[in-house]
Amino acid sequence: MPMCLMKKLFPTHPDYYRQGDHIIGAILSQVVSMLDLESFQQPPHPWYIKYFMLVPKNYQHVLALVFAINKINQDPELLPNVTLGFRIYESFFSPRKTYESSFTLLSTRYLMIPNYNCDTKDKLSAVFGGLGSETSIQMATILGIYKIPQISYGSFHAMLSDKFQFPSVYRMVPNEIPQSLGLVRLMQHFQWTWIGLIASDDDSGEKFVQTLKPMLTRNSICVAFTERAPQVPSSSMLHSSITQTKAEVIVVYGDTDSLLGLKLFLHINYQTAPIGKVWITTAQWDFTSNIALNKWTLKPFHGALSFAVHTEEVPGFRDFLRTLNPYQPQGDIFIQRFWHTVFNCSVLYSSLTIKDGRNCSGKEELASLPGSDFEMKMSGQSYSIYNGVYAVAHALHALYSSKSKKEATGKGHLLELQNIQPWELAPSFFENVQFNNSAGDKVYFDENGESSAGYDILNWIVFPNDSFIRVKVGHMDPQAPVGQEFTINEAAIVWNSRFNQTVPRSVCTDSCRPGYARTVREGEPLCCYNCAPCPEGTISNQTDADHCDRCPEDQYPNRDQDKCIPKIMNFLSYEEPLGFVLASFALLFSLLTALVLGMFITHRDTPIVRANNRELSYVLLLSLLLCFLCSLVFIGQPGRVTCLLRQTAFGVIFSVSVSSVLAKTITVVLAFKATKPGTSMKKWLGRRLASSIVVSCSLFQVGICAVWLGTDPPFPDLDMKSEAGHILLQCNEGSNAAFYCVLGYMGFLAIVSFTVAFLARKLPDTFNEAKFITFSMLVFCSVWVSFIPTYLSTKGKHMVAVEIFSILASSAGLLGCIFIPKCYIIVLRPDLNTREQLVRKSKSGTQEL
Repeated sequence: MPMCLMKKLFPTHPDYYRQGDHIIGAILSQVVSMLDLESFQQPPHPWYIKYFMLVPKNYQHVLALVFAINKINQDPELLPNVTLGFRIYESFFSPRKTYESSFTLLSTRYLMIPNYNCDTKDKLSAVFGGLGSETSIQMATILGIYKIPQISYGSFHAMLSDKFQFPSVYRMVPNEIPQSLGLVRLMQHFQWTWIGLIASDDDSGEKFVQTLKPMLTRNSICVAFTERAPQVPSSSMLHSSITQTKAEVIVVYGDTDSLLGLKLFLHINYQTAPIGKVWITTAQWDFTSNIALNKWTLKPFHGALSFAVHTEEVPGFRDFLRTLNPYQPQGDIFIQRFWHTVFNCSVLYSSLTIKDGRNCSGKEELASLPGSDFEMKMSGQSYSIYNGVYAVAHALHALYSSKSKKEATGKGHLLELQNIQPWELAPSFFENVQFNNSAGDKVYFDENGESSAGYDILNWIVFPNDSFIRVKVGHMDPQAPVGQEFTINEAAIVWNSRFNQTVPRSVCTDSCRPGYARTVREGEPLCCYNCAPCPEGTISNQTDADHCDRCPEDQYPNRDQDKCIPKIMNFLSYEEPLGFVLASFALLFSLLTALVLGMFITHRDTPIVRANNRELSYVLLLSLLLCFLCSLVFIGQPGRVTCLLRQTAFGVIFSVSVSSVLAKTITVVLAFKATKPGTSMKKWLGRRLASSIVVSCSLFQVGICAVWLGTDPPFPDLDMKSEAGHILLQCNEGSNAAFYCVLGYMGFLAIVSFTVAFLARKLPDTFNEAKFITFSMLVFCSVWVSFIPTYLSTKGKHMVAVEIFSILASSAGLLGCIFIPKCYIIVLRPDLNTREQLVRKSKSGTQEL
C-alpha cells in the first residue's frame, strides 16, 4: 500500500496547520494534563476536556507565530514568491508528547514515520520550542540528528549554548550573565546588602546560585539564606527562611513549574499572615501563569520587580487579536478551547459546553480579560517567537539570494528553490542574520547562538481584585556603552504597601551614620557589623564608612565628627577683651610713666631729684616707658617684623631698665662709702660710672640678641595641633636657647641689683632709695620666676598674654616702688623736698650708724 494512503489509517494527534513552501514547526506548551501521560500505553485523546486544562496566557505564543508568518507572507520584499506555512503541536508539558511531536514534524503530516516524507511542498525549515529547558533539550536531542534549526524561545539553560553538543539550536532569549549583573546593579542602586535567595531545585538553579553569589560577594552584598524551591508544592520548607529573615528583598530563580511550591506557600500565607517583601524574579518565571486556573492570589507580588526579556509594542498585533473568532477558527484547533476557558461560555457545535451556562457569541473582547488570563501586548516569550520567525525568514531569504547568484553564474537555468534543505540554514545563514524588526529593535545572534536582546525591569502593581499592570521601570542592556548598561527609574516604582511608598531597606545591620565606622562581628558575614564612633580627631562623612579619616591640618572635626570645618585663626588681637585690657593697661602705664618723667624734668633742680641721680632716673623712666610700649608689639597678628622685634626689643629695653637700677644701687653704695674719712671711693663717683654700667650691661644683651637674630631668628609660625579647632598663629622663637639666655641674663642683672640693694638697705635716710630698689627687685624677680612655669604651660594667645602681663607687672613694680614715693614728696610734701631737710636726715642717719 502506498505510504501516502496510510494517513487515514494511522492518525497522530491534531495540529494547527497552514500550507506553505516552507513549513515552520512549533511545539508549544499551553495545555496542562491532569493525568500522568507517561503511564499510558495509549493516552486518552488530548482534547478530552475532563483530563486537560488550558493555560490561557500561553495561547498568545500560538498567535504571535501565526501573526509573524502572516506579516511575512504579505511582505513583497522578504521571501518574494515564497510562502511560509506552519505546523503547531502541543507538548502538554510532557516528555512523551514532546518526543512524539518531534517525530511527527519529521514525518509526513498525520503519520509518525521518521525519515519518510511524501509531501512535495511542505518542507520543514525550522522548529520552535520549547517553553522550558526540559522540553527544549528533548526536542534538540531529536532534531539535532537531522540538523534542523531549532529556535528555543523560553529556555535559559546553559547547555543549549553548547554548540558542540547542540549545533543547530538558536535561542531567542539572551544570556543569563547580564541578568545576574543586572540583579547586582539593582541591589547596589537601592543599597540592599542583605538578601534572600530562592532557586529551583535543579541544575539550572544550582548554576544560577553559583554564578550570582560570587558577583554579590565582590560587591559587598550578602546572602541571608539560600533555599531550593521544591518542585512538589509545599509551604513548610520555606516558612522559616522567609518569615524569620531580616532580609526585605528576596531573589527568586526558576521557571513556572519548578516554583509552584513557592507560589502555593505565598497564597496560603497571605490568607493568614501576609508577607510584605520585595520579590525580585528572573525572566524564567511568569508567576501569573496558573493563577486564574488555581484561583491563587497575586497580592503577595504587589510591588515586585521582575526581569523580563526585552519587548516592544509590535504594530498591528492588537488589531490582529481583535479579529479572532472561535466560530471562524481557520484551522486553529486551540481557539475554541481558549475561548471556552477564559470567557466561561459554551462553544456551539462542540463538546466545549457549560451546563446551564451561556453560549459564546464570538464577539467577546480579549481586552476585557484579566492579565493573568491574557494580555493584549506581546509577552517576552511571544516577542521572542515573533523575532524568531523573522530570523528564519531572513535566513531563508539570504539562502535564496546566495543560491540564485550561484545559479545565475553557473548552469544558467532556474533552480528548484524548493529543494533547499533545512541543514543549509545553520550555521552559515542563521549566524549572519541581522535586521530591525517592525518595533525598531535590532535582532541578531551572538557567537553562542543567543539573542542580543537585553532585559527589561518591570514593576508589578496588583489591585485588590487581583488584576495587575506591569510598568517598565528599567533596563539592562549588555550592548549599551560602558556605564549605561543599567538604568532604573526609581520614581516610577510602586512598592509593597508595607513600606508606605518609601524605598525599602534590606540590610543585616542598620547603616552606620556619618561619624561612625563599621567594625566586624566575629564569625558573621561582612554585611553584619557593629558601629563604632570615630576616634577623637577623625571623621567619617559617609554612611557605612569602613574607617574614619583625619581632617587636613587646617581643618578639624565638628561635634558629630561627620565633616571637617576650617580651624579658627587664633592670636591675641586688640578686638578681643583680653587684648583690649592688656593694651589699655600698657597705655595707662605708659601715660603714667610719661607723667612721672615730666614731673622729674619739671622738678629736676629739687633736692630729691638731684639726690637720686636724675640722669639715671631719666634713663630708667624712658626705658620703663619703652617697656610698657613694647608690650603692644605682642598684640595683633604676628608678622615677620613683629616676630623679630618682640623678644629682642623686650630683652634689650628691659636690660637697660635693670642695668639702670643696678647702676643706681651701686651709686648709692659708693656714695655712702665715699663719705667715710680716708676713703678713695670718691674717684669712682660721677656720671661715668653709672653710664658705664648701663651701657656695658645693655651691650652684652644686645650681643646676645644679635647672635640670636643672626643664627636662628624668630619667625611667624602656624601651630595646628596644640589646640583643637584652632590654628595658633604665633611667633616661633627659632632658638629657644637664645630666648632663655635673654631671660636668664635679665634675671642675673635683677638678682645682682637685688643683692646689692639688700646689703645697702640700712643706709642713711637721705639715700634710702636702696630700700625701694630692694622691694622693686623683689617684685621683679617674683614676677619673672612665676613667669617661667606659667609660660611653659600655656599655648597660643594665652602664652603671649602671660608674657605681656609679666612685662607690665615687673615694669609697674619698678615704676611704683622706685618713683611713687618720690612723686609723693614732690607733689604732696614739698616741705620735705628741701636741702635743709635732707642734710638734717643725713646727719641723723650717720649718728645712728
